[in-house]
Amino acid sequence: MIDDALTPREVAEEVGVTVRTVQRWIVDGRLPAVRIGGRMRVSRSSLAAVTTGIGPSHEVPGPQRTLGAVLVANRGEIAARVAKTARRLGLRAIGIHANDDRPPEGMDLVLPVPGYLDADAILDAARRAGADAVHPGYGFLAENPAFARAVTAAGLAWVGPPPEAIAAMGDKAAARRTAVGLSVAVLPGYDDAEQADERLIAEADGIGFPLLVKPAAGGGGKGMRVVREASTLPDAIAGARREASRAFGDDRLILERLLEGPRHVEVQVLFDGAGSGVHLGERDCSAQRRNQKIVEESPGPAVDAALRELMGAAALRVAGAVGYVGAGTVEFLLDDDGRFWFLEMNTRLQVEHPVTEALTGRDLVEDQLRIAAGAPLGFRQADVSLRGHAIEARVYAEDPDAGFLPATGRAVQVRWPAEVRVDTGLREGDEVSDRYDPMLAKLIAHGPDRATALSRLERALADTRVLGVRTNVRFLRWLLQQPAMRDGEVRTDTIGALPLPGPPLADDDAWQAAASAAHMALLPRGVWGGGWRPNASPAVRLRHDEEERSVAIDGSSPARPVAVDPGSGALHVDVEGQSLEFTIAAAPTVDEAIRHAAAHDAGHALLVAPMPGRVIAVRVDEGASVQAHATVVVIEAMKMEHGVVTPMAGTVTRLLVREGQQVGRGDLLAEVSA
Repeated sequence: MIDDALTPREVAEEVGVTVRTVQRWIVDGRLPAVRIGGRMRVSRSSLAAVTTGIGPSHEVPGPQRTLGAVLVANRGEIAARVAKTARRLGLRAIGIHANDDRPPEGMDLVLPVPGYLDADAILDAARRAGADAVHPGYGFLAENPAFARAVTAAGLAWVGPPPEAIAAMGDKAAARRTAVGLSVAVLPGYDDAEQADERLIAEADGIGFPLLVKPAAGGGGKGMRVVREASTLPDAIAGARREASRAFGDDRLILERLLEGPRHVEVQVLFDGAGSGVHLGERDCSAQRRNQKIVEESPGPAVDAALRELMGAAALRVAGAVGYVGAGTVEFLLDDDGRFWFLEMNTRLQVEHPVTEALTGRDLVEDQLRIAAGAPLGFRQADVSLRGHAIEARVYAEDPDAGFLPATGRAVQVRWPAEVRVDTGLREGDEVSDRYDPMLAKLIAHGPDRATALSRLERALADTRVLGVRTNVRFLRWLLQQPAMRDGEVRTDTIGALPLPGPPLADDDAWQAAASAAHMALLPRGVWGGGWRPNASPAVRLRHDEEERSVAIDGSSPARPVAVDPGSGALHVDVEGQSLEFTIAAAPTVDEAIRHAAAHDAGHALLVAPMPGRVIAVRVDEGASVQAHATVVVIEAMKMEHGVVTPMAGTVTRLLVREGQQVGRGDLLAEVSA
């Protein structure tokens, strides 16, 4: 008889999983067992085979420390969200703000820093403010192992995983190899150190097409290229290298076989310093556009209890293998047969963490702070329960009608719904620039079932209004009505294949709303474009995009929500959830008249900036001949490249920008004549 023999139920309680999982481990041969008296028994010493980083230790992980103040090394909604929990726990919340940004809300103290990537300045601010801990939020320095080391070297608590775990998972090539060593499936690919173009091209032939070219460092879809045939691979490698180098300072690449139409499912894990870990269920993040998440939900529509158990166990093995501590997310691709493949691990708090909080009733920031202070996890896997359904929508400053390019402007009116959780750092009057991430807010709805949660989110979006800057609110309202979304059948390529709705139309009600607002707000300032006519209502001449109208003032209240930017005098009207801009029309100058005529000349093309950004390349010289659809200028925004192409063949008659120049949306870049 073996010493310290345990039944499968006792093993399940010890490890913090279900009895069914233990039985599967025994059948698969992963957990050694013997039959005693007709029943299976497991030696306690054998548990190491399945408990790497998963053990249910309830001992104190190590020396505990008292936290009195936490510095949040971030901005916007995540800074406000971390501060809210910190203050609820009785901690002093210390914020920072860059010189070109405004201070975050909800802080007890805010200190200026040159920028959110200036580690030395942030640590100096923490010391001056008397902080005991640093919470990095997400983005910026959150997954920078050097910054984590610097924080701990300064004697502060780092609210995140050990630097070694960040480095191990931050290298996507090494992370793939870690997963393989743990018998967690990965897609066929190439992740070795040899990075010569010739080697990558040769490896691609063995992997087969279609495939993905993606950076070994970083994330967020930056630098990723889909390659469907060998002839386009060299250009994809070159483009991915450039973008990876600029975004992450590392141009190493991975090749990976493209899985067509999978679901993107991620598992939330939580570990204490003694290696005790649990998973808190999954989130389905398949609603994406160009690898950018838009809507996330939990439980995943395609994940049942058995699959959740398998994916959760795989996530815990991967995280435990690198000595993970704190909150993290292990991401998988899932096919329709229930097979899943490891994708990557995010060694930080995820943007979509409120979905899990709504389902579990936990505060993940509180968990992070307690673990950073040295406290044990304090609960087992069996204690985790998922209640109801939660779904989150991200509100971005972007223009869906211009290819979802980043949008800028002043938020002159902001209205958030009251019936759902709203995480935001946006305030009325804030300037939304292209210097930072375009996400403005997250709306999180929870209900007893998916249909109820979806309905509540729809109502919340109907009550959301942001005027002064274009957003994706109208697009989100449309997306939630699509059959694939309503039926829980969204895959990562679903949104890209959907025929998008046309742009919102500036109807008569919109023009009248703008005219009424102009009459009320701008007339007292002496700004007027129409005047009074004898025996007629006053009128104002307005401009929207390329259209001008003289609109009579009928004295009625605006039929649509409208706001006036006190700085520019622009009038912003809500049309189906989108902010449309109207201005008082001035008499055109001769130059504008010539440009307007040229824009409608079939033998002439004006190339304008589709978004604000920085010119990183000018591909032609003035006077050069170009073919139709040739790239003339390349603009970078949010560390991603956007080529501006000529719609016609001809000669570049004017070139108005240079490399390194900042441009705004609508700025004239070049002119091409036949």
